[in-house]
Amino acid sequence: MPLGGESSDVLKAMDWKAYEKPNDLREALRLLEQACGMGRVIAGGTDLMPQVRRGECHADLLVDITGIAALKGIKEEDGWIFIGAGVTHAEVAGHPVLQREAKALAEGCRKVGSPQIRNMGTLVGNVVTAQPAADGAIPLMVLEAGLQVTSNQGERWVPLEDAYEGIGFSSIDATREIVTRVRFQKLGERAETGFFRMARRKALALPVVNGAVSITLSPSGKRVEKARIALGPVAEKPFRSREAEARLESGDLSHEILLAVSRIASEEANPRTSDRGGSAYRKEMVRVQLFRLLEKVVKEAREKG
Repeated sequence: MPLGGESSDVLKAMDWKAYEKPNDLREALRLLEQACGMGRVIAGGTDLMPQVRRGECHADLLVDITGIAALKGIKEEDGWIFIGAGVTHAEVAGHPVLQREAKALAEGCRKVGSPQIRNMGTLVGNVVTAQPAADGAIPLMVLEAGLQVTSNQGERWVPLEDAYEGIGFSSIDATREIVTRVRFQKLGERAETGFFRMARRKALALPVVNGAVSITLSPSGKRVEKARIALGPVAEKPFRSREAEARLESGDLSHEILLAVSRIASEEANPRTSDRGGSAYRKEMVRVQLFRLLEKVVKEAREKG
């Protein structure tokens, strides 16, 4: 049974004509080109398969990239960290380099779905589906990550923020392009990151709110030299709270400044009312959860320094 054990009845209902598993990137791109816009890349399939079942995605060809060795692995190089497109959430969550250098990302991937989903689903797939509260994408926002996008026309690096065009809409053309790697710079000795997620008590519940923080302290530890704050789902894409970031960088660290930063982020957030909670409630949870996370991350950054 291909594609993670899907039954033959389910596969038949999904209405694609061909499934290919190339061994190299060039072959994968050739297959997509031949499909003339009706091919789709699949890795874990944990996002794509539900979309196909619901009729939200139509494809004649699925190109499975899990056999491409060049898309696997996590490595450090010249102050950068690179994560291949075939790397799963479980691999990110358990990798010692990411636990040390990008704790928020490891924590976010640890919160994705169930163990089965984390073992199959990929970090890059979590980004390309372009959901505003993806638990892998929110931490990548505060790491100011970039995506390496490859097509038959060549390669380019796309800032993560530029990969989002709206809820479920990515600037990456999944019928002709393949995201091959994610990269971000290591933050340094006086830096720390963190992640929060608030959801109902249900194993696979989507978050009421989630968020990530990255800070770099001054040598004295009394100020924040650089701050990045990302939140979801409070806009049509993962949201950078830039006013809150500027306030955090504006003065000496104190209980009062952390309260102010959390309030500003809550005011910037614009969540919609949904079955996960009303807009006002979710804004308040941004304030509460972010304040707790900021206290924790500042403490851990000072301990590292």
